[in-house]
Amino acid sequence: MTDDGEIDDTFNIHFLKLSGSEMRRNLELAKAVPFGRTNDKLKEYVIPENLKGKESIYQLLQALRACGLKNDALMEVLYEQISDGFVSDKEYAVFVFHGVYDVPVKAKDKEWLEGSEEIYDFLICTVSPMKAEYEPDKPVFGFLYPAFSDRSSDDNKIDIFIADPEQPVEGLIYKLTGIK
Repeated sequence: MTDDGEIDDTFNIHFLKLSGSEMRRNLELAKAVPFGRTNDKLKEYVIPENLKGKESIYQLLQALRACGLKNDALMEVLYEQISDGFVSDKEYAVFVFHGVYDVPVKAKDKEWLEGSEEIYDFLICTVSPMKAEYEPDKPVFGFLYPAFSDRSSDDNKIDIFIADPEQPVEGLIYKLTGIK
């Protein structure tokens, strides 16, 4: 994204088709969100019903997850939504990841069993300032959708990551949660 919030360039590459160094860099970006310090940098929010209607950000996230990020038109809409809610005077990068996690079964005695309880199908989005041409710095904002709580996915919640809790990214939080 340019410094005035315009889409500069996009690419949609399957993770396994990246070079080793690109895989590591992208994995570091993606891990920043779910491994952010809970209740400080990473907080869970309920998505209110009024944000779940037709043409909502909720509906967009559901569609992106269902298509596995393979719809470039939907991706462009997401980039525009992020640009609309993220104020910056510097160029920044938006990375969106789609993943699937096979949630292992736990017995009543907390021992792991073979098999899975469910498949957790999720999106991770990161927003990072650029530190060099086509080289993003650490994420300043991100989200994990749907939220993962009590060993299960919750489509009614979203986990939001803010690198510096003292400087909330109010526009994006409002777009995703309706909270000002």
